[in-house]
Amino acid sequence: MPKMFQDARGLWTVAVELPPAPDGTRRRKYIRRKSKTALRAALDEVEATIRKKGDVATSSPTVSAWADYWMTDIVAKNRRPKTVASYRSVIENHIVPVIGGTRLDKLNAAAIRKVLARMESGGLSSTYRRNAHGVMAAMFADAEREEKIDRNPVDLVLRPRKAVADLEVLTVEEAQRLLETFSASPDAYMWATFILTGARRGEIIGLEWDRIGEDIDLSWQLQRLEYAHGCRGRCGLPRPSECPKRRFIVPEGFEHRHLQGGLHLTRPKSRAGWRIIPLVDPLRSILDTARESATENPWGLAFVSGRAGAPSPIDPDDATARWNATRDAAGIDRPVRLHDLRHTTVDLLDAAEVDMDTIMDIVGHSTRAMSREYRSKANRERMRKALLAMSASLGYPGQ
Repeated sequence: MPKMFQDARGLWTVAVELPPAPDGTRRRKYIRRKSKTALRAALDEVEATIRKKGDVATSSPTVSAWADYWMTDIVAKNRRPKTVASYRSVIENHIVPVIGGTRLDKLNAAAIRKVLARMESGGLSSTYRRNAHGVMAAMFADAEREEKIDRNPVDLVLRPRKAVADLEVLTVEEAQRLLETFSASPDAYMWATFILTGARRGEIIGLEWDRIGEDIDLSWQLQRLEYAHGCRGRCGLPRPSECPKRRFIVPEGFEHRHLQGGLHLTRPKSRAGWRIIPLVDPLRSILDTARESATENPWGLAFVSGRAGAPSPIDPDDATARWNATRDAAGIDRPVRLHDLRHTTVDLLDAAEVDMDTIMDIVGHSTRAMSREYRSKANRERMRKALLAMSASLGYPGQ
């Protein structure tokens, strides 16, 4: 066993011999603890790692430094742009401010819980905290894989429990009222397409006329891609979008078509999302009318923004803001989000007794469970009729 001694500060210390460097240089790892017992336990861990892996790291980056490397060299090259943006937001706003200065080899379960607790005290939802847990799990799993740490501390922390969400879904009557009053909105045809297809935001605002015929081809969606410095930070400009050599962050093999600025058409993230659905009335007639009055644009988009005096693709965030204004103008006093129109479509299909497999095909879900989750829990009339039918089958008269 290596000799233990107390250094000038009174800390118990031991020097562990490691395999030499490629050039033959001697390598040692110093371990320091306040007590001899704690030092012996730490030494046992290091020696166990050496027996298992053949070596241990003698230096460790901070969480902040590792996050920069991880995002640039691993995530950006392998994940979809929207995922990259989501990860970066979580890291910059919630992980680095709390544990960014901590060395990887000093990370423990308490540090992970500290991040999640800070998010909870800030009023962030369980969904967002679960997302942060997932980001940290992936980030430190790669650190473990590259032998920067011996164990992923996130494995020791339970994922936050998912809260039961109350879906804000339009009723059949509200959907009918909206379709009738949409004529007062400049985006009337677009909102009708949302409700009558259950398609995602990017799929609708990225819809091109040459993909609308007997069917609607939902094989592309509009997204905003992030810029990265193409000069490796040498230009001195703070924003990558201002860099003279800026480039878009896209993984290898990622299909995309540039429209304008940071807006691109991209492929759906799964094969279930890449679908073609029949075009039937009333949407067929609605889109025929829309085509006659459509603004010509160089991209052939069915729906564009003309706020700047010239047609331009609709920014995803702008589409959400326009929906909120339209919803409020229609007298809907509940916070029904634009994405909730997909829930509404699933409810309408379910109420029409469409089978779950067909609903999956129409809205692009990969599993039946996902489609079932999109149904609202408040379709009391349908449940009442079902229970009455069951009672009648048992010989009890309905009320």
